[in-house]
Amino acid sequence: MPKPVISRYGVPSLGSAAGLGAVPCRGLAWAFGDEGRRVGSTEMRPAAGADAADLRGNVSDGTGMILLGACAGWALLTAAAHDGRPEGMLLAVLAVTAGHAVGRVSGALLPVAAPCAGAVAALVLAVALPGLSSGPWYAAPLGHTGGTAALLTLATGCACCAARAAPVPAPRLGLWALAAGIVLTGAVLGSVAGCAASAAVLLCSLAAGSVARRGLALLGLAVAAALVAGTTWALAAGVLPDGLAGVLEGRLTVHRVGLWQDALRMAGRNRGLGVGPDRFGELSPTASQITPSDGKPHSAPLQLAAEQGVVGVVLLAAPFCWVLHALWRTPRSTPVALSAGAALTALAALASVGNALSFTPVTAGAGLLAGWATARPWARDGAETQL
Repeated sequence: MPKPVISRYGVPSLGSAAGLGAVPCRGLAWAFGDEGRRVGSTEMRPAAGADAADLRGNVSDGTGMILLGACAGWALLTAAAHDGRPEGMLLAVLAVTAGHAVGRVSGALLPVAAPCAGAVAALVLAVALPGLSSGPWYAAPLGHTGGTAALLTLATGCACCAARAAPVPAPRLGLWALAAGIVLTGAVLGSVAGCAASAAVLLCSLAAGSVARRGLALLGLAVAAALVAGTTWALAAGVLPDGLAGVLEGRLTVHRVGLWQDALRMAGRNRGLGVGPDRFGELSPTASQITPSDGKPHSAPLQLAAEQGVVGVVLLAAPFCWVLHALWRTPRSTPVALSAGAALTALAALASVGNALSFTPVTAGAGLLAGWATARPWARDGAETQL
């Protein structure tokens, strides 16, 4: 039996009594509270790091809910000022909020099955409702594909997130095949925008496995979304070079560009509160010349600028930036975060040049995808350090 080691205080060491020499007994660390942390118990450090991560996550969640509440509140305020109709905006906020909540819960319980089911559901909706658009014939290049393209994009993002989260090669391969099938479905349906956006999401997800720092990649996605929105704004303002403007106008149709120009004029005259939610169709000369018309400018940033002023545009961009920040801080793997980020960025691009956000399944699907990608798994083992 080894001799007990006498500490400098003249008493036998606890570790020596257990036959462990002078090493402190780790099994007693829990009994000393803060003292256990002070003596350097390794069991306490992961718990402290987990608590800090939970605190940051709670702050981020609270910030997101405040932003969504501000979107609803500002819609009500501008509607009261100009006798507008805020129901559409309120429904979109409700759909995003509910989708995010369901995604967070189901993503924590079923990180692979939940997004896989979402991908199949979005694909079925896109195929079963090929006319998912509120736009008339002039909006065909991105109007017929406004809702359809958005659903295909979200379906691809869900399938890629599920593939990246799958721990077994066989299901992972099947999910990659599903994502590729969604891209081909877009081509079969004639949705050029949906096929292109889905292919871009799939390629980004495949490349995400080699990305070491997700922050830079997410910043690049934010810049891409800003470039699309800025190009839309520049085309409506007539500041693009004639050659480029002619190509874009020919692809997007003269009628759509005319709607954008009407929205920009309204935004210039009513920078503060806009003209009121859902009043663009009443005040747009271009919209009144087209029958039937959905009364929308087919561009989310320009619609918010016209109907809710500068603050409305800020409140449109703020939740998107919040989602990207949440993806940066999520405990899920970098490929999962970047796959979801690519899909949501593609959706933002479609919303900048079309009416994708006019459909409740799309806004709910966006909330679901964001929730699945930011869900905190119950087991923290193997959690990845965020860079």
